[in-house]
Amino acid sequence: MLDAAIDVIAEAGPAAISLRDLARRAGVSHAAPAHHFGDKAGLLTAIAAEGQELLADRLHEAHRRSGGDFLEVGVAYVRFAVEHRAHFEIMYRPELHRPDDPAVIAGRTRAGAVLYRGASERGPGRSADEVRTAGLAAWSLVHGFATLWIHGALPEGLGDDPEAAARTVARHLGVSPG
Repeated sequence: MLDAAIDVIAEAGPAAISLRDLARRAGVSHAAPAHHFGDKAGLLTAIAAEGQELLADRLHEAHRRSGGDFLEVGVAYVRFAVEHRAHFEIMYRPELHRPDDPAVIAGRTRAGAVLYRGASERGPGRSADEVRTAGLAAWSLVHGFATLWIHGALPEGLGDDPEAAARTVARHLGVSPG
């Protein structure tokens, strides 16, 4: 059912989700989605939680693979948004799911820890407030870029590679490897 929901979101957006239609697509009884998820918000909460975990895994892997390169972790965020657009569309829309769900919180905390770790590593000796602000700045940059990219709202001339374009924009703002 989650796969069917992700397909619907990718095709037509979250407003197109219908539990009855998902049951038909998944080949299960019309009561199965309600039994497993309770309601539409429960289903979207499961998608948001799955997305947060996938994002956290992707960011941790980028951090490990790049030796903690702050820029490459940001590029991994953009790559995730482009490759998992349906999840991304739900994860940051708290009006669609239950943002206080423990699984959503756990995934969001894991993902945020990597971005904030990069912010603290770039400025040893920073106060907790400075690290929090730097982490928020990093998240804002990559989230905003990813959102603009997937909605086709960026100006022409950046090419067709979201990763290369994200690197160019980040470097312009002084975010460099390391």
